[in-house]
Amino acid sequence: AARLADFVGAQSSQLAFVENTTAGINDVLRSFPWKSGDEIVLADHAYPAVRNTVNFLVTQFGLKIRLASIDFPLRNAEDIAQAYCANITERTRLAIVDHVFSPLAVITPLRPVIAHCDRLGVAVVVDGAHGPGMLPLALDALQPHWYVGNCHKWMCAPKGTAFIYQSALAPCGIHPAVLSNFVGEGFTQEFDWQGTRDYSGWLSTTAAIDFLQAFGVDRYQRFLHDQALQAAGMLCQRWNVALPAPAEAFGAMVTLPWPHPAEATAQNAKRLHDRLWNEHRIEVPVIVANARLWIRISAQIYNEMSDYEALADAVTSSEIGL
Repeated sequence: AARLADFVGAQSSQLAFVENTTAGINDVLRSFPWKSGDEIVLADHAYPAVRNTVNFLVTQFGLKIRLASIDFPLRNAEDIAQAYCANITERTRLAIVDHVFSPLAVITPLRPVIAHCDRLGVAVVVDGAHGPGMLPLALDALQPHWYVGNCHKWMCAPKGTAFIYQSALAPCGIHPAVLSNFVGEGFTQEFDWQGTRDYSGWLSTTAAIDFLQAFGVDRYQRFLHDQALQAAGMLCQRWNVALPAPAEAFGAMVTLPWPHPAEATAQNAKRLHDRLWNEHRIEVPVIVANARLWIRISAQIYNEMSDYEALADAVTSSEIGL
């Protein structure tokens, strides 16, 4: 925890391990002291598991949801922050802010959103599923009330390795959704023991940090960003589509328009995804968002441009059409 806290710019006493971001967001939302009529703000492109948790709380506590509508294609990243801020009202108790949107791959400028919420006394939990490793983090300087991030994505730790950061300014303490032997004995103690489990993923976080630091964390992050944009540029040219947001809005992922006419349904998205895997052994998400189909590429140091060229060929071939 001390090594991970140093990596994300926090203190070890502010960090607790969880299995994944979905679990951590549940821990925060289900610990929060809700009252009937409270408003909760999240984006229309929030992760489905988070939306499901919020919908559960709506029925349990009588909450009201305010959805921040994120335009995509995106004119500039500041529009994301403005969409969140425009939905904060005097009844808002908490805002869930995506650091990097899973479907859209664009980065939210966190500082203006957190500052706006602070001025209005609104709690903030950041869904940082894709943040750690992809982007530089300084959580003590940023001061969200909670930040939940995965280590098993861009930090390259094993699956089932994630963390919750809790600021000293958090309006309430939180508890794990699974209560066990150490309830009431402090934030880290409660989260460290939630019953018998396999701790090896958490313990191997230091090895993942060693690997990134040996490569060079800044170098790693620049490489991923540059590779993602180089691949996106090639795909845009091959598919005759446009980059749907400014280059600086993306990190190590880029979401591009699906280049062929196709009805934007979940069934079509799954069919296209499955054909890319079954016929070409290419794993890439095909997404429905804002009444269109999109395809999201990711960069990693084991990828080469030939991988993205194979994707370009597969998608442009008549075999992959509907």
